[in-house]
Amino acid sequence: MNVVTMNVMRHFAAAAMLCVALAVPRFAHAADPCQLEISGNDQMQYDKPSLSVPASCTQVTLTLHHTGKLPREAMGHNWVLVGAADFNAVANSGMGAGLANEYVQPGDQRVLAHTRTIGGGQTTSVTFPSSLLKPGGDYRYLCTFPGHNAIMRGTFRFG
Repeated sequence: MNVVTMNVMRHFAAAAMLCVALAVPRFAHAADPCQLEISGNDQMQYDKPSLSVPASCTQVTLTLHHTGKLPREAMGHNWVLVGAADFNAVANSGMGAGLANEYVQPGDQRVLAHTRTIGGGQTTSVTFPSSLLKPGGDYRYLCTFPGHNAIMRGTFRFG
């Protein structure tokens, strides 16, 4: 091999190692287990039947994406976290609260966390302290837009 070829190969090897070194940290970091995402669509479906976070989380952030096209007045979605025993009561009271209140009764102590109600193409988030939850507790999430909770529901696990 001549000197030029050797220099080219050395530069190529150095560039390749630099690329690997820059890429590894991006892949080495796992997603934050305390940050959750869920999507709802115009067919009144969440894309996840269950969500979970480890007990090591001091706070939880849930981001809701509405992947549909219909406006919030016609096909709005929210995400509401409750104890399993409160599911039906919160679903029923939420319908009466109306869109102006995000379909959540103001001051309802049974609601542990909730997002605002959004329409197609929109995104919203809620961050809440995990001190509201007990490890191993029985929790559910639902959409409280009228009629949606029959399908848009899931299990939430903490710890």
